[in-house]
Amino acid sequence: MSENPQNPQNPQDSEKPERSEKPEAGKPGVPGAGKPEAPGAAEPEQRSEGAREPEVPQAPAAPDVPVAAGPPSAAAPSAAEPSGRRRLASALWPPRVTRAQLVVALLLFVLGLGLAIQVSSTSENSALRGARQEDLVRILDELDDRTQRLEDEKTRLEKQRSELESSSDQAEEARKQTQEKERQLGILAGTVAAEGPGITLTVGDPTGAVESDMLLDTIQELRAAGAEAIQVNDVRVVADSYFTGSGDDMRIDGTKVAAPYVFKVIGKPEDLEPALNIPGGVVQTLEKEQATATVERSAKIVVDALRPAKRPDYAQSSSQ
Repeated sequence: MSENPQNPQNPQDSEKPERSEKPEAGKPGVPGAGKPEAPGAAEPEQRSEGAREPEVPQAPAAPDVPVAAGPPSAAAPSAAEPSGRRRLASALWPPRVTRAQLVVALLLFVLGLGLAIQVSSTSENSALRGARQEDLVRILDELDDRTQRLEDEKTRLEKQRSELESSSDQAEEARKQTQEKERQLGILAGTVAAEGPGITLTVGDPTGAVESDMLLDTIQELRAAGAEAIQVNDVRVVADSYFTGSGDDMRIDGTKVAAPYVFKVIGKPEDLEPALNIPGGVVQTLEKEQATATVERSAKIVVDALRPAKRPDYAQSSSQ
C-alpha cells in the first residue's frame, strides 16, 4: 500500500467514524441547546456583551379553580348598565295604565276644558276689553252722571221734607207735593203724556233678523242711561212691558208693531246716545244682524202714547 505524501493520514484516524457537523442538543455552550423554541416565538432581545440575563424557568400553569361568589368588582356597574337600561325601557314601554291614573287623567282633562271655556267666555263677553280710551272715559262719565242724578233726587226729597216740617200750612204744602208726585208717577206709569229733551232711535230691519230680545236689550240700556219715558211706534213702554215674536210678528204688550221701530226717548241726550254706541252695545249688535240703527238728538221729544190706569185688585197702600 503506497503512501500519499501530500495527504498524510493517521491510520487510527481512518478508523474513527465521521462526526456529524450538527450540534447535539442538550450540551451546554452550544447554540440552540436546551428547550426547543416554539414556532413563531419572538427573537430573544439583544443585550450588551457581558450582561446576559439568566433565564427564569416558567412555573407550570395552575389548574382552573372555581372562584367563590363575592362582592361585585368596580367594573360590575358598567357591565350591568345595558341590562339596567333594558329593564327601564321594558318598564316604560308598553305603558301600563292603572285605574287610578285614568281617573286622575280624566279629572285633569275636565279641569283644563273648564278653564279653557271660562277664558273663552270671559274674552267674548267682556266688551270693554278692546274698548278705546275715549269710550272708557265716556262710560265713566255716564256712571258719574247716574250718581249725580241719585244725589239730586236725594237732595230734592230732603228739601220736600224740610218744607213740610217748616211750612205754616202743612196741609196745603202736602197737597202740592202730592200732586207733583202724582204727575211724576203718571209719567213713569205711562198714564200721562210727557215731553222734554231726548233722542230718537230708528231701527230698520230689512231682512227680518231682529228678535224681540234685541229690542228688550235696547230698552234696558236706555233705562240704565237715565231714560224717563219711552215710546216704541205707538206703544208706551213701562216697567211691566214685554216683547214677543220676531220679524213680521213682533209684539209689545200684545200689540203688533212693524219695522222700522222708532224709539222716542226722553232723557239727557249726552247720556243716552253714548250708551247705545259703546263697543258691543245696541248699535253694534243690531248691525251684526244686518239691521240699521240711527240715533238723533232733539231738544224736544213728545211721548204721547198712553196706557190705561189699572186699579190694583189686591195691593193696598200701607200708609196710615
